[in-house]
Amino acid sequence: MLNTFRWMPGFVALSAIWGASFALIKVAVDAGVAPAWVALWRCLFGALALLGICAIRRTWPPREPVLWGHALVVAALLNAVPFTLLAYGETQVSSVLAGIWNATTPLATMMFAAALVPQERLTGRRLFGLLTGFAGVLVVLGVWQGIEGGTVAGALACLATTICYGAGFAYTQRFFSGHGASAAGLSAMQIGCATAELALLTPLISGAPTWPGPRAGAALLVLGAAGTGVAYVLNLAVIRSAGSTVAATVTYVAPLWSTMLGATLLSEPIGWNTAAGGLLILAGVVIARAPRRAAVPRDERPRVPATGGRA
Repeated sequence: MLNTFRWMPGFVALSAIWGASFALIKVAVDAGVAPAWVALWRCLFGALALLGICAIRRTWPPREPVLWGHALVVAALLNAVPFTLLAYGETQVSSVLAGIWNATTPLATMMFAAALVPQERLTGRRLFGLLTGFAGVLVVLGVWQGIEGGTVAGALACLATTICYGAGFAYTQRFFSGHGASAAGLSAMQIGCATAELALLTPLISGAPTWPGPRAGAALLVLGAAGTGVAYVLNLAVIRSAGSTVAATVTYVAPLWSTMLGATLLSEPIGWNTAAGGLLILAGVVIARAPRRAAVPRDERPRVPATGGRA
């Protein structure tokens, strides 16, 4: 029985790391770090961590030019753009609300996958799940009394983040994840591309960086090395041990961590509609992620996406 659940420690650690990312971002932006610089630092530290893992395991990113072209697109959709939008969103909304918004990522992914991936169909059950999740979003926003816990601009930035993640996951499944390279190699390629993209644009958008202080600096280091580096290796380990269906549920658990940490460490308020709407969102995701009729071949497990669009 213990061997059956040997993936559980990694799963819990992964959900905690990604759930804590929202609080870490909040610490950085509250210290005055510009959103684009938050995105760049987390990608840079993540890339360094992944390159270290590649060096230890003696595995490196592939060299095919076409794959690097796809990596640039994946990096923009899953890292450079959404990381910047999420950091901006957290200048306007609480980390709790940002975590709840992130739970809609699988819903956005289903919509894009239905359009881009031939084997993904938008069934009636999935559509019902999408509508249930959307109802949860409306409850979280408290549309009858205005946006709770932030501004409309911040909420829209968080929503745009999930849309980028949805498009990115579908693009990854279609063009990137099928390569036989190691997860660490593909992850280093993706995060390296995101670092390069942000390094070109961030100084133009936000000017020169400034030292935010030791607390925010430590938050950015942990956010990058753990949440944008080590977490990707944990993700693949859970997928290979428990399967992709179990691994995907980490998206549902992460908001619980972000809510708990935001409330306990940052003293952020939690309204009743935030909790009720969050439950509706999670229910919608669970309903929409109906099991496939056909069994997944065993040799397909190493071909799952190497990275994820979490916080």
